[in-house]
Amino acid sequence: MSAPSSKIKSVLVTGANGYIGNAVARAFVRAGWTTYGLVRNPQTTTELAADEITPILGSPANITFLESLYPYTKTFDVIVSTTEQVFDYVPHYNDVISFLRTLSTTSNASGVRPLVLFTSGCKDYGTTDLHGSPNLSPHTESSPLRPQPVLVNRATNAVKIFDHSDLFDAVLLRPTPLYGFSSSYYGPLFDMAAKAAKEGILELPMNPRGILHGAHVDDCAEAYVAIAEHPHVVKGQCYNVSGYRYETLEDVAKALVKEYHIRGGVKFVSAEGIGVPLPVQALLGASQWVGSEKVRNDVSWKDKRLLFTEGLHTYRGAYEAAIEQEHGNVKSIKERVRMAEAMKGGQ
Repeated sequence: MSAPSSKIKSVLVTGANGYIGNAVARAFVRAGWTTYGLVRNPQTTTELAADEITPILGSPANITFLESLYPYTKTFDVIVSTTEQVFDYVPHYNDVISFLRTLSTTSNASGVRPLVLFTSGCKDYGTTDLHGSPNLSPHTESSPLRPQPVLVNRATNAVKIFDHSDLFDAVLLRPTPLYGFSSSYYGPLFDMAAKAAKEGILELPMNPRGILHGAHVDDCAEAYVAIAEHPHVVKGQCYNVSGYRYETLEDVAKALVKEYHIRGGVKFVSAEGIGVPLPVQALLGASQWVGSEKVRNDVSWKDKRLLFTEGLHTYRGAYEAAIEQEHGNVKSIKERVRMAEAMKGGQ
């Protein structure tokens, strides 16, 4: 049997050891792309190689590493940016843009104009009404950006990715909060439930009608691949990535009570922020329904994994295994929780 005649495409994923970045890189490998992963930590290169991702050691802040990349290839069909510094967004963003322009210049000189997939997040839109509200409607790609103060720099700068059409085409992706494996910001939610199981009650200072709209990280990664494989359709577009339906905080709380056998059940209280880490407050306290019909229609993407409440036992097991393995992404989220609490205490 003859080999496929179509050209094998190449992709570079930044932050390829991160929560989104690693899932995206593995998804491109599964789809048959030659996949390179940019990481800063030399200890993660072996893990990437084991997943058939060619590790590239370096950082957008110091692009001298490109000399170690060019022996592999000087052209990229797609470059995926998945990293950000939430609390100091602009300097890192500027480094990423400089890196993207340098790499795209080289790729263009060799005859390949890259498509850049740039990652922001759905929290850039702000909040929607609660479940059951008469005026409830989803955030779509045409919704105005009304982020919380900590996300203003991200929301206002991410859209500038379209200002570089002299060197590359661009797509801006805004995923919902993601779960699965090491769990990202859902991890502290598991921690809170485990603590509640010992104390006998789960107290949440949120409205039970609040909307938590998430997606499994692998489904999100498949959306990146689907978008990359339709370059002429997607260039210049924004895409939300979300699960096929949302869940309410009441749904989530009941599922946690059942899973952790919290004998006193859940109590929704009015005291804001009591005993709840800031990232969990941001996850649960910012009610948001996010529409993703555009990406479904344009590139035929659909999510396949169970909703958070449906697969909660499995997702809990994966998170606890990640803790046992001292997974880097768990450590990263715990450090962000610590930083957020420190900033709150300093106000």
